[in-house]
Amino acid sequence: MNRHLDRRFSVAPMMERTDRHCRYFMRLLTRQTLLYTEMVTTGAIVFGDQDRHLAFDSTEHPVALQLGGSDPAALADCADIGAAYGYDEINLNVGCPSDRVQNARFGACLMAEPDLVADCVRAMRDRVQIPVTVKCRIGIDDQDDYEGFLAFVDRVAGESGCETFIVHARKAILAGLSPKENREIPPLKYDYVYRLKNERPALEVIINGGIANLDESADHLQHVDGVMLGRAAYQNLSMLGDVDHRIFGSANAPNDIADSIEKYVAYAERELAKGVRLNTMARHLIGLFQGVPGARAWRRYLAENATRPGADAHVIREAAMFVLPQAAERSAS
Repeated sequence: MNRHLDRRFSVAPMMERTDRHCRYFMRLLTRQTLLYTEMVTTGAIVFGDQDRHLAFDSTEHPVALQLGGSDPAALADCADIGAAYGYDEINLNVGCPSDRVQNARFGACLMAEPDLVADCVRAMRDRVQIPVTVKCRIGIDDQDDYEGFLAFVDRVAGESGCETFIVHARKAILAGLSPKENREIPPLKYDYVYRLKNERPALEVIINGGIANLDESADHLQHVDGVMLGRAAYQNLSMLGDVDHRIFGSANAPNDIADSIEKYVAYAERELAKGVRLNTMARHLIGLFQGVPGARAWRRYLAENATRPGADAHVIREAAMFVLPQAAERSAS
């Protein structure tokens, strides 16, 4: 069963964003949000540096691995490897519209091949005990009617046993639009996702696409099992501090942002000792103080100083002085 993970709120897989450093900081803000890796291709795992792509800190749980691929045997091998690394879920990408992904025959183009998607999911489910889920669109190109979307889900669920579908509520245009445009131009059709949940109540249905904040998330949760935010969460990280209370009903107080920064400074120091560059970690903090006085100075200081040769973790604390008075006290001590 896929239901042992609480998917009421999750942060989407985002290339060049949701790496292990980003996820570590997100986890300092929210204990219960389900986090996802960037999409990792089967080729990168089979032929590449597995630790580079798959290693993560144990504090990141619950965390899911998103795979990109279309060969059932390779996906099964990679799911097995991901499970051995300790991931809580394996997710198959059936939604990315980029040319590079299409040329490799995976991502959104797989929506035209539901039988192959079912084969892929079944092969992975046969190999691992953790949940295997699918992230898809509502359609591709001219195939964007609800009946076609439902037929895709029914085929995959019926043939593979997949119980959880994360649906970006836009279709993908496979030629003529960039990935960014595919996140913005095709109209959102939330009603498709609501209707899927209503007509297939046994499925766990997670909605994604264009969701900007926790108020909108709460509205969607009246109709579906979970919400997934992407860039809205990444670009305004502070909202994650309210998720445990607002979405999960936790009685625990939100983690203090200043304290989270201090913990991240300690993390950065450990990673710097391993040879990781500061900017690789600090760049994920840019969106932390949206709308807060001093946020522009915070962003500028990080951008200008985290890239300097030999920059150390104190740069993060120094940047925080522009927005957090207590940071100045800690920096002086």
